[in-house]
Amino acid sequence: MSSEAVEKAKEHFGAVLEQQLARVDRMKAAEDWLDFEALRPIIIGIIGGDGIGPYIAAQAQRVLEFMLEDEQKSGKVEFRVIEGLTIENRAKHNKPIPGDVLAEIKKCHVLLKGPTTTPRRGDPWPNVESANVAMRKELDLFANVRPVKVPKEGIDWMFFRENTEGAYALGSNGVDVTEDLAVDFTVTTTQGSDRIIRAAFEYAKKNGVNKVTLVTKANVVKTTDGKFLKIGQEIAREYPEIEVDDWYIDIMTAKLVDQKRRTQFKVMALPNLYGDILTDEAAEFQGGVGTAGSANIGKRYAMFEAIHGSAPRMVRENRAQYADPSSMIRAAAMLLSHIGFPDRAKMLEMALDICGQHERKLAITGRSDGATGQELADYIMETLQDKKLEAKWKSYQ
Repeated sequence: MSSEAVEKAKEHFGAVLEQQLARVDRMKAAEDWLDFEALRPIIIGIIGGDGIGPYIAAQAQRVLEFMLEDEQKSGKVEFRVIEGLTIENRAKHNKPIPGDVLAEIKKCHVLLKGPTTTPRRGDPWPNVESANVAMRKELDLFANVRPVKVPKEGIDWMFFRENTEGAYALGSNGVDVTEDLAVDFTVTTTQGSDRIIRAAFEYAKKNGVNKVTLVTKANVVKTTDGKFLKIGQEIAREYPEIEVDDWYIDIMTAKLVDQKRRTQFKVMALPNLYGDILTDEAAEFQGGVGTAGSANIGKRYAMFEAIHGSAPRMVRENRAQYADPSSMIRAAAMLLSHIGFPDRAKMLEMALDICGQHERKLAITGRSDGATGQELADYIMETLQDKKLEAKWKSYQ
């Protein structure tokens, strides 16, 4: 029985290796970066997702349309609402992204996406792959970029999390060898590591940042994490003006809460799982994951989203209208910058800081004793119209 199980597991593992080698070939043949200046229109897809997702996505869309009103009128920008990326529809088709939904997604250039539910064992849904993981694979969104800023604490971090490899990439491809033994896989490629680490160094170079930190567990996970670290050290030699250091993920989580050390970190490049852990921890300094947005960037497509979950309990308790849309609106600011409007992105970030961290004329509690998401979006748009916006923001720094 055991030898038969081992042979079956070997066959499964062989198929996984063939899939990954085919992915390496696709990376080698990847297209050039999309030129947004040459596009007309730039198609922005809005995906509500599950739970509170449609509620907060709607408010982020309102803010984006407010900031891109002239571009909409001139035909430079077009918004499309994409339905069907819900757990109910994914379960019905037993796919992480139903085919017709994926076809609509691929007609867009950039996406603003609400949180989606990922089934776990014991849930009433089929064990379909995470929609986020599938989206990253299908659109080759290899760079998960997450900023965290708390000026009064001296925190200004930018995380570059590898998005298509590591433990998450093969998380649904593990194998139960026997009743007593289960094995999952992790994967690291030269091409995947090179492009995420290079993106981090390029960001640092373009933005005048003089330090990049590589985060691994290469002392224990010697083959895959060791490869990531080695490639990072090789790339660092191409950027002599940028200091590079490396930390192990366990001590790195501790150093983010070290008041003396944490302000020394600036740009960080990490494999997939470690990036997920560290960015959720980092978001707490900014007010929690509900305040943090993230970008998932590839050469052809880009997706911008909140980093928190779908909060189905809020919907069951009829509280979804009180969900905080800050994370989605911050993601919308990153979207604006990506498609060629960095000045407007900066304005929106300033308005978010003023409304959420400083003035706080409205409080979001998630319940009826606080403001609704719509009221917060209105407050942000009113703040954007303040001619003294930048001066007010600077006064709080």
